[in-house]
Order: sequence, then structure tokens, then C-alpha cells
Amino acid sequence: LFHAGFAGFSGGFIGVDVFFVSSGYLITRIIINEQASGTFSLARFYERRARRILPALFFTIIFTFMLSWLVLPPNELKELGESIAFIITFLSNIFFYNQVDYFDTAAELKPLLHTWSLAVEEQFYILYPLLLIALAKYARHFILHTLIILAVASLAYSEYLVSRDQAAAFYLLPARAWELLLGGIAAYYVANYRSGANTQYYNGRAHQITSDLLGITGLALIAASIFFFDNETP
Repeated sequence: LFHAGFAGFSGGFIGVDVFFVSSGYLITRIIINEQASGTFSLARFYERRARRILPALFFTIIFTFMLSWLVLPPNELKELGESIAFIITFLSNIFFYNQVDYFDTAAELKPLLHTWSLAVEEQFYILYPLLLIALAKYARHFILHTLIILAVASLAYSEYLVSRDQAAAFYLLPARAWELLLGGIAAYYVANYRSGANTQYYNGRAHQITSDLLGITGLALIAASIFFFDNETP
């Protein structure tokens, strides 16, 4: 609704933030479960990512290029070709960072601009499983602490960039990693409090009410962001 120009959804661009947190949560749960069962394989992890993403990505690229061939002028078609080269190497966020402000009118004429978020996600997932493997082997009791420290550092860097280079804060992995890491932190929290000695506490009525209230508050904050944020919000 935001991208289609409907009034009242001026903060709809935060959908990508929700996506990053959800993705971090989902992927971390998968890795945790497979590590616990002894079935985690880095090669299989990357293979699943490729099988999930590449078919739809290539279809989108080919369809977009065919249509653009008919409607874009030569200079914009050339730029589209350049963007495709970065997209298939998961570097399109860097390409668009150097090309355009996301909220500029010119951004609306970039047919594959939305792939920047996929690039951020894939860059993160090249490094993240390696970090979790190393922590599980050498610092098992400090996994959650490490994720929290990294998330705080990334958030601080993002806030630093907002007043100095907003495009970098928007497009680049170091300033976005905290959102994916928040999902990972949530996944580790849930895994911890659903096992062992904490099961009784987790299933207690008081805790359940607290969880429900936090969930409702979280949804309300997301909704408020959609309706009250706009492209002037830092």
C-alpha cells in the first residue's frame, strides 16, 4: 500500500525492517535446532538458501529485463544491466547506495531497487552461520551475549550514520545487521526458556500474560510506525 501510493501508509517502508527481524529469527531457530540434533551442515544451509531464493530471483530479473527492453530508454536500460550484475552477486545494496536515495523520485524508476534488501540478507547469512559455528564450538555459554553486543554495536553505528550518511545507514549491512541479530536474540531466548528447568516458568500464567501484553505492544508499535512514520522520520 505504501509503494502503491495509498494515503495513510506513509511508514510502510518499515516492512523491510519487520522482514529482517523475522528472517533473523527464523534462520537462527533452524540453525539452533539442527545444531542441537547434530544435523547442521553449512553446505546444506547454503544450498537451501540458493534453492529458496535463486529461482524466484532469476525469474524476476529475466521478466523485468524483457519488459524494460520494450519501455526503457537506452541509458536506463544500460543502468539496469549494471544493476543486474550486482544483483546476481548479492551486492545490489552497494550499487543502489552509490546510485540513488531510496526516497528520491528517481528511485521509483529503478525496476530492481527492491533487491537491495535481499543483498543485505544474503551478505548477513554468508557470515552469520560461521559465527554461530565458532561460538558453539569455543564459547557456547556466550552465544547470546555475543549476539547482544554485536546488535548494540550495529545499532549504535546505524544511529551514528543517520546524521552523517543516511544512504549508508539505509542500504549497508553494518547498519542493518542489528535488525537480523534482534531476530536471532529472540530465537535464542525462546529456545532457552522452552527447555529444561525454565519450562515451568515459561508456561506459567503470569509469564503468559506478560508475553501476550508484549506481543500486543509490539504489534501496536509496528502499526504506529506504518501510519505515523514518513520519509522525514530519521
